[in-house]
Amino acid sequence: MPHSLDLGELGFDRGAGVLLAREARRANAGDELLLRGRAAELGVHLSAWARERGHSLRVEHDGWRLVFGAAVGARRAGAARAGSPEPHGVAERADARWGLAARGSLVEAGVAPVAFRLDSAESLWFADAAEFYRAAAAAQWDPSSAIPWDAPLEHPDDVEEALVTVLTYLIENETAALIVPARFAAEVHPHYREIQQILALQAAEEARHIEVFSRRASLRRGELGLSTVGGQASLRTLIDEPDFARAALLLSVLGEGTFLQLLAFLREHAPDPCTAEILRRVSADEARHVAFAMAHLGEHVRRDPTLIARLESAIEQRHDALRATAGLNEEVFDALVLLAAGSYEPAAIAEGHERVQELVAQMDAGRRMRLRKLGFDSERAHALSSLHTRNFM
Repeated sequence: MPHSLDLGELGFDRGAGVLLAREARRANAGDELLLRGRAAELGVHLSAWARERGHSLRVEHDGWRLVFGAAVGARRAGAARAGSPEPHGVAERADARWGLAARGSLVEAGVAPVAFRLDSAESLWFADAAEFYRAAAAAQWDPSSAIPWDAPLEHPDDVEEALVTVLTYLIENETAALIVPARFAAEVHPHYREIQQILALQAAEEARHIEVFSRRASLRRGELGLSTVGGQASLRTLIDEPDFARAALLLSVLGEGTFLQLLAFLREHAPDPCTAEILRRVSADEARHVAFAMAHLGEHVRRDPTLIARLESAIEQRHDALRATAGLNEEVFDALVLLAAGSYEPAAIAEGHERVQELVAQMDAGRRMRLRKLGFDSERAHALSSLHTRNFM
C-alpha cells in the first residue's frame, strides 16, 4: 500500500520541499508516495522537483503518484562515519577524507580530503581533555569589568618605570605563548576537537594577557621598554619547535611553569591594586595551561616511556641553540629588584636583590618538581632544569 502525503495549501514557496525531502530520506528505490495538495502551481513544481532528483511522477485523478528513483538515499548510502557514532568515541587515527566533519557524523562520499598534520590519538588525545576544556571555558573573564582600572597609582615614578619594563617583557613573552598554541590548533584534526578548543582558548587567553599588560603599562607612561636580541632569540626557539609534545614541555611545563613563580612574585610586590588583580587573573589562566600540559604529557609518557628521551632532547637542543645568547634582559632583572625593594635605598635594594635570587631558586625548584612528575629521576630533573633558558620563558 503506497504511503500518502497531503500537503494541503502548502506549496514549494512555503516549504513543501521540506516534507518531500523527509519522505525521500525514508524511502527505498521503487517506493511510491501518493501526493495531494491544493497550492497553485504545485503540479509544475512537483514535476521539476522529481525530474531533478531522478524520481518519476504521474498525475492521478485526485493528486499525483511519486515513484522514488534509484538515487534515493544515495548520498547517505555512500557516506562513511567520521569515527564512532558515540558522542565521545575517538578514533585512533582521523581520516583526511572526513574533512571538517563533526566527530561521529556521516561524511558524504566525494568530500575533498583535508590533511591535518596532527591526526592521531597517540600524539594528541588524553582522557580528561573534555573536562579541561569545560573548566577553561568556564573561567574566562572580561578585562573591562574584572580589572579595577581606576584604582589609584600612588607609587613613585621609579617604581612605575620598573613595572613598565617588566610589563614590556611580559607582553613579548605572552605573544610567543599565543603563537605556539594558535599554530598547533590549526594543525589538529577537528576529530580531536577538545584539544583544538583548549589550544584556541589558550591563544585567546594570551591575547587577553597582552591586552591587560599593554593597557596597564600605558596608564602613567607613554612608551614601553626594551626588547632585546637575546629575549627574542629565546622565544623564537619556542615558535620554531615543530613537535607538539616537545613544544608543550618547553612552553608550558618549563616556560609558563616558571612564569607562575614570576607572576606570584610580581603580585606580591605589585605597587597598586590594578596590577595585583591583573597578575592574579593571569596567574590563574597560566596555571591551567601548565596543568593541561602536565596532564597531557603525563598520560602520553605512561603510554610510551620512550617519549621521555624526546622531551629530554628538546631541552638540551634548546639550551645548545641559546648557549651564546645573553639570557634575561639586564633591565628586567634590575626592575624586578626595584619592585621588590620599593625604592633605591641601598638597604632596600639589598633586600630586593635577595628576594629576586630567592625567586630564581623557587623557579628552579618548581621546574624540577614538574619534571619529576613527568617521569624524570631527581638527578636528570635537576640537570635539565639548570639548562632552562635564563630568559625564564
